[in-house]
Amino acid sequence: MDKKILIINPFGIGDVLFTTPIINTLKNSFPRPQIGYLCNSRSSVIVENNPHIDYIFLYDRDEFEALRKKSFFLWLKKVYSFLKKIKEINFDLVLDFSLNTQYGFFAWLCGIKERAGYDYKRRGIFLNKKIKLSGYNAKHIVQYYADLLGILDFKLKQKKLELFLKEDDIKEVEEKLKQAGIAEHEFLVGLVPGGGASWGKVAHLKHWPAENFAQLADKIIEKYQAKIIILGDLNEQKIAKDIIARMKNPSVDFSGKTLLGQLAALISKTKLVIANDGGPLHMAVALGVKTVSFFGPVDPKVYGPFPADSSCHIVLRKELECSPCYSNFRLSLCPNDNRCLTEISVTQAMEAVSALITRN
Repeated sequence: MDKKILIINPFGIGDVLFTTPIINTLKNSFPRPQIGYLCNSRSSVIVENNPHIDYIFLYDRDEFEALRKKSFFLWLKKVYSFLKKIKEINFDLVLDFSLNTQYGFFAWLCGIKERAGYDYKRRGIFLNKKIKLSGYNAKHIVQYYADLLGILDFKLKQKKLELFLKEDDIKEVEEKLKQAGIAEHEFLVGLVPGGGASWGKVAHLKHWPAENFAQLADKIIEKYQAKIIILGDLNEQKIAKDIIARMKNPSVDFSGKTLLGQLAALISKTKLVIANDGGPLHMAVALGVKTVSFFGPVDPKVYGPFPADSSCHIVLRKELECSPCYSNFRLSLCPNDNRCLTEISVTQAMEAVSALITRN
């Protein structure tokens, strides 16, 4: 039978990518399903070229809230218009990954009869199929997401992340690489020294030191004659410039010079990505690119590459008694000056890089 399913995930790039196995499973569980996706505008790039998605609904909560403070009437009008578009589809089922009462309320207002999600801090009052949740701490988020399929009597069929690129982004990136003097046959390694934008002012707590990235990049160039590209958004240009200033060898800085879709296309052109915990890491995993990643406050068992496969994805972290200090959506004050990251040596990172490069 036909089934119309809405997925709600208002979070960042990584979180949306973590739902792609769910999307694939649902698409292949019905003869002619229609799937809608509600997300924020930045993360929408992750699903807008996904062939399994039929509708995308953009909801930027901060934008709606700013309008509410400016004019309650205009806000109400905008909310009504937004929900009207969803209601017109006549969805049968919603999978709400938001952990927030508001989105369950939206689903209820839109007349969606089957509403599945998490009852986090009693926020699942508008859901009629729910799982109690205190946080993500025992297994990978994808496995938590799969639990929602379980209460709907489905099993996770797709065991990897998916990211579908646009041809225009690929062509644009090929031109950018050509202009930078990087040929197709060259061994390309991407560095992502920023990341963790969803953490706001404390995103730096997820970052391996810039001087370490610089030393590692030089070693890779000298040993493997690789071309190094530095990736990131506008807010991470300072980090990129710091790395370039510390390097002995030339590299190409693409930080702040690509849209998100182009960033994904650039990642797809690399043989290896070296990154902190964040969206670009999971983009690389979804695109089948090998990765070396640095994890500090966050548990890679929960938020790391999925599926965990050390033959393709090596996670580096310094185990401390206080690790992980981010648990159940709370970050504890660090008593150890971020040693979980700063004590990961360049030598350890280079060993991980060499291990992946030498594997076919």
